[in-house]
Amino acid sequence: MTDVALKRSFGERLPAYSGFAAVLSGAGLPIYIYAPKFYADTYGASLTALGAILFGLRLFDVVQDPVLGWIAERLRAARAVAVTLGAVLLALSMVGLFAIAPPISPLWWFGITITGLFTAFSFLTINFYAQGVAKAGNLRGGHVRLAAWRETGALLGVCLAAVAPTVLGESFAQPYAIFAWGFAGAAMAAAIAMLPEWRSDGAQDPTPIKEILNDTMARRLLILALVNAAPLAVSSTLFLFYVESRLMAPGWEGPLLLVFFLAAAGSSPMWGALAGRYGEKKTLLAAMGLAIASFAFVLFLGAGDQWAFAVICIVSGATIGADLTLLPALFAKRMAVISPNGGQGFGLWSLVSKFTLAFAAVTLLPVLELTGFETGADNPDSALWTLTLLYALVPCVLKTVAVALLLATNLKED
Repeated sequence: MTDVALKRSFGERLPAYSGFAAVLSGAGLPIYIYAPKFYADTYGASLTALGAILFGLRLFDVVQDPVLGWIAERLRAARAVAVTLGAVLLALSMVGLFAIAPPISPLWWFGITITGLFTAFSFLTINFYAQGVAKAGNLRGGHVRLAAWRETGALLGVCLAAVAPTVLGESFAQPYAIFAWGFAGAAMAAAIAMLPEWRSDGAQDPTPIKEILNDTMARRLLILALVNAAPLAVSSTLFLFYVESRLMAPGWEGPLLLVFFLAAAGSSPMWGALAGRYGEKKTLLAAMGLAIASFAFVLFLGAGDQWAFAVICIVSGATIGADLTLLPALFAKRMAVISPNGGQGFGLWSLVSKFTLAFAAVTLLPVLELTGFETGADNPDSALWTLTLLYALVPCVLKTVAVALLLATNLKED
């Protein structure tokens, strides 16, 4: 990026979008990776019970996220205040989840704090992406350029959140508590940086959800996002267990997560450039094929293969950069046409994105437990082989389905 382009981007306040996206991503995927294992290791919570709580929360989201989208569209005049309050709830929930010893049953405390965390996460995400629809309309490069800044920031935020507990654990007795307090400070700083961006042009009537779902392209993009996100949800849910118990490489979790998400962040500009040259559909198909190949290689790994797995993390991480950059940009383009307010549409998008993670947790964690798998224990070969199949084969199948859906979807590329 040239100095002129960089100055223009700062003038357009795109770094504020990157920073806000970084905070949101830090509250999303890493929490699904770390929170269940943290509560299982620290408080002896059942993996099945934790998975059930996460799935129950997603059932709640079926009602909550569309309602939050409706509220987001009607709070235009007070959006800055509402988002700031949401950021406060996000920060407090993170502190409660990791930095405060449960004053009640750990499972109840986990449920309360994770509900607060993801309610705030949903509300902030819906407003953030809806605001992006309006922002991109007046931005050179439009939705793809905004998505590149936003999703690069999001992936860098994931990198920091993913590696922070491991790095902090080398010097501090309570790394998760320190991470939680640091996250709370970052959340408030990001909210302040974004304050000038929230539109205050008065209340507007929301677009009915039925109207969005009746749109063929919007509906297909939502279905594609659901299926395509499922492989990442599966690998994220099982990542820590796979590295610790299948690769027999405790201590490698943080570095491998960092490699994975850095590859995703570093690849985002590349995928945006390729999409501009070859079209979003061809670019996504290429990334999906590469993802299937990388997951397939995992089936042949075992104890001591952490270096080979690191290479796979680089390749598979790069493919995630395409998913997280191009699919939201495509959906935002469609929302600009059929639902300029964006709130209801991104309420559905938020629901789809989170549902895959919860569904993975409620199905995979009990299956592991039924095979006799125990975190940090000497597990039987049958349990380890089940872990490998769940981690590698299931994503291959899901990604293949996503390829078929994309091939059948008309993106109306110019």
